Parts: sequence; structure tokens; C-alpha cells
Amino acid sequence: MLEGLKERIRIVRTLLWSRRGAYRATFRAPSAHLVLRDLARFCNAHSSTFSADAREHAVMEGRREVWLRIQEHLHLPDEELWSLYSGRGSADE
Repeated sequence: MLEGLKERIRIVRTLLWSRRGAYRATFRAPSAHLVLRDLARFCNAHSSTFSADAREHAVMEGRREVWLRIQEHLHLPDEELWSLYSGRGSADE
């Protein structure tokens, strides 16, 4: 039983590293800075997402969540990324 769990963890880690590699290949391509700059603006990466309108606020938070996911895959060290997506951190996949 423990071996089965270890194998599942190994598979999940492999998938996570593969996905991170795809994010990095995509967002470190020569023209990626243009896309990232546009996404930063669209996703409110550097400003508040607050809105008195609850629906608008929810939309803006969703956009920001996408930005944060991209940034996690591009910049977090292995163990921090693993912690987030393995259920040991505060974020769920």
C-alpha cells in the first residue's frame, strides 16, 4: 500500500515538473515578454482587484489567479511549487 502511494506521488511530481517545463518554454520564448506584459495588465497583476460590484470583483480575482499560477510555475523553487500543488500548501490545483 505504501509503495502504491509512493508511486502515485512520483507520477504527480513528474506531471507537475512536466507542466512547469511547458509553462517555462512558453513564457520564456523570445516574444513572451509581450504576452506577459499584456497579461499583467489584463489580470491586474500589480493593482487591486477590488470592486464594489461583487461579480466584477469575482471576475478580477479569477484573472489574478491565472496570473499567479503562471508566476508560480515560472519562478517558485521546486519544493515550494510542490508544496502548493501537493496539498501541503494553501493552494489547490
